[in-house]
Amino acid sequence: MLGLLINHTEQKEIEYLIKRELDEIIFDLDDSRIDNMVKSAMKERYKVLFQLLRRVASENDCMRYMPKRSQNE
Repeated sequence: MLGLLINHTEQKEIEYLIKRELDEIIFDLDDSRIDNMVKSAMKERYKVLFQLLRRVASENDCMRYMPKRSQNE
């Protein structure tokens, strides 16, 4: 386990960067031109980024990015 000391401004910047990345992944997952294998890797990245977001963002902010349960889970 690692620890990290950041100030409020840095926290908001990290939150902003993670949210933008999650938005990009959401947008790309709807693109039919992207191969399913690539989409699978994008979904795994989304899960990791969402876990990071949970550490720096409020519960209300996280609700918007809550991963949807798929039929396979």
